[in-house]
Amino acid sequence: MPETILCAMPEATRALARRLAENLECPVVIALYGDLGAGKTLFTQALARALGVTEPVTSPTFTLINEYDLPDGGRLFHVDVYRLQNAAPEAIALGLEDLFDEGIVVIEWAERIASLLPEERIDVHFQHAGDDVRRLTIDDRRAPQLL
Repeated sequence: MPETILCAMPEATRALARRLAENLECPVVIALYGDLGAGKTLFTQALARALGVTEPVTSPTFTLINEYDLPDGGRLFHVDVYRLQNAAPEAIALGLEDLFDEGIVVIEWAERIASLLPEERIDVHFQHAGDDVRRLTIDDRRAPQLL
């Protein structure tokens, strides 16, 4: 069941990212959706910090994929497909799908490659909801953990 939270930017968005990081296990894909300036990179930076990334986390707008080591030996891949002209075929050529089993993959502008996304993923939708307020909807589409 999707959960919607109003976040007064930027600290509430950071807090939500930290909360999500508490229960993440590799591999997982986190698909981020939203307009420019909605908070996708801020969210990813906070998620990375909460996962133990100590180096600067920057937007991969021009590099397309930034890779970070996690303290537990895993990897965080921060992907931005905004600049891809023919997004899905170019993402395939980059080997994006290969990363889905390699670590935690956070994809900004995920709607541009919707056909490539795995069914089991976490979707986070960002919407402007007034001055410095964002509405974030998190939909955990992973299979429920059975006891």
